[in-house]
Amino acid sequence: MNAKPKLKIVLCSPRGFCAGVVRAIDTVERALTLYGAPVYVRHEIVHNRYVVDSLRAKGAIFVEELAEIPDDTKAPVVFSAHGVPKSVPADAQRRNFFSLDATCPLVTKVHREAAIHFKRGHEILLIGHSHHPEVVGTVGQLPAGAVTLIETAEDAEKFTPKDAGNLAFVTQTTLSIDDTAEIVAVLKQRFPDIHGPHKEDICYATTNRQLAVKKVAPVVDALIVVGAPNSSNSQRLREVAEREGCKVSVLAQRASDLDWNMFEGIRSLGITAGASAPEVIVEEIMDAFAACYELEVETVSAAEENEFFPLPRSLRPDAA
Repeated sequence: MNAKPKLKIVLCSPRGFCAGVVRAIDTVERALTLYGAPVYVRHEIVHNRYVVDSLRAKGAIFVEELAEIPDDTKAPVVFSAHGVPKSVPADAQRRNFFSLDATCPLVTKVHREAAIHFKRGHEILLIGHSHHPEVVGTVGQLPAGAVTLIETAEDAEKFTPKDAGNLAFVTQTTLSIDDTAEIVAVLKQRFPDIHGPHKEDICYATTNRQLAVKKVAPVVDALIVVGAPNSSNSQRLREVAEREGCKVSVLAQRASDLDWNMFEGIRSLGITAGASAPEVIVEEIMDAFAACYELEVETVSAAEENEFFPLPRSLRPDAA
């Protein structure tokens, strides 16, 4: 019997679930425990099919709009980790829904920053990707027309303000560190008086996972990012790997998604996972490679994480 070829697997650390994702998933699971099924969830609680399917199997019902929820329901209604426009909780209150806000606290921080800038009369720029639910939620905190979306450095170059001395910017939390820095540099060069966040809006989890990929991508033959196509932070990880010179960088939701032809002849493989991807899928992919290779596993760490966000108050044990 032929011996298996050797393959070095380099695991990026940190990877996978962040504190905001854990809080969001725990919100749905705690609501199911306390109130039973169904629990309605507006939009995917996090952008991961495995997580969504697991919660659906436990009794969660996912909807895109509150209009899909029956008027007479007493079931909890959860808002996803990405945040929602102000109109959504207002509609839930009007319909007497028992709503639970699972918005990541770091997204809520951006909402508050935008609201403060608006109150101070600043013209607001939002660096982010159009149609992403986090961007839709942030724009929806303020009246129509109050926020201008900047997606690229080219957008920043072309933007014409109403008053160049009265600008402020906020950013989506799951962007590429490097792309965002480039856009911010353009804005600051053109508008030196622009007001930015006191602390970086790109969240710690996005930053740390990108830093880990930057360390691993140049030293492996291929890199797999576990994550969903609609997960912004997962897509950015794949782009970072590509930019750092990794010839094969792929996004995969499950081991069954892998095109094995892409990994022919490799001797080293990096693996990471987006902030909404569970570790069980990383293990599944490693098992798939273990069937073909003799694995040597190493972990490369870029940061330690110990953040914790408490559940919404009404779900905490001391709520009663």
